[in-house]
Amino acid sequence: MKGYLKFKNKIYVAEASSVAGKKEKDGPLSEYFDLSDKTNLFGMKTWEEAESEMQRLAFNTAIGKAKLTPDDIDIAFSGDLMNQCVGGSYSFATQPVNYVGIYGACSTFPLGIALSCVFVDGGFAKRAVATTSSHYCSAERQFRTPLEYGSQRTPTAQWTVTGAGSALISSVDVSDVYISDAYLGRIVDKGITDANNMGAAMAPAAADTLISYLKASRSSLHDYDGIYTGDLGMEGRSILRDIMKAEGYLLDEKYNDCGCIIYDTEAQDVHSGASGCASSACTFCSYLYRLMKEGKLKNILLIGTGALMSPQFLMQGKSIPSVAHLIHICSKEGL
Repeated sequence: MKGYLKFKNKIYVAEASSVAGKKEKDGPLSEYFDLSDKTNLFGMKTWEEAESEMQRLAFNTAIGKAKLTPDDIDIAFSGDLMNQCVGGSYSFATQPVNYVGIYGACSTFPLGIALSCVFVDGGFAKRAVATTSSHYCSAERQFRTPLEYGSQRTPTAQWTVTGAGSALISSVDVSDVYISDAYLGRIVDKGITDANNMGAAMAPAAADTLISYLKASRSSLHDYDGIYTGDLGMEGRSILRDIMKAEGYLLDEKYNDCGCIIYDTEAQDVHSGASGCASSACTFCSYLYRLMKEGKLKNILLIGTGALMSPQFLMQGKSIPSVAHLIHICSKEGL
């Protein structure tokens, strides 16, 4: 099936690292993050520079945990929400690593891992790194209104995660966690025009990718002990359940959304939950990766969902096209 990638070799997630902002550190995953900064600036002068610095920290922490140097990395895939992926390009400008900038909006992290696996499985690289980031303040400035404006957030609005995640994908560094296969999704546009309701825009793409993957892999929802979307938030999570049920698939308690995990949605004022490239990246590289290494999760699907919107197009009355990319992650005790 088009979009389905079944890898011939075992491709390891050799290491992973996460960097988090203050709100994320105050949330339920606090103990799992490698680095954090209560100022959200990480020693920089602007939010945009801070986002680039988060990627640098995440990358160096991941390879450092694996006792490697940048010279050991064959290629890096990186992306973020800022124009022309400047978070990644400015970060990797300081590294002696071949670099590919990618953009999938909030689906960037699983996309980066899937592309890393393609390079490693094809023998074009022994080690690849997938890194991504987002920052609440830089995202608000670019896509909605600067924080100084003080606009009121709607109930369906989500809080962009301030953080970064980096995963080392390798054919030579043996790990308890590996990637079995992946699915690269197609654009789905259901006519949503509300920039403050990303969950409604992205949920149909998540459903399309998940159903397509299950058919291509000849598997069922019951085969997995965890299914995680990246950043649908509470609104999108509910919509996805409804879409899947209408198509004959029941998402039970094994399903959750990273945007509902990274924050305490009752105690922290995040409205409908989290969004942003770092929602899935931080949640996987800290919490989910730890659970898989410990054998508490053995066989999961991670589905990154991205709203591929442009503020200019939205002002022209255009709707929000969305995409979802999926990676299938196993522990040594999984499949």
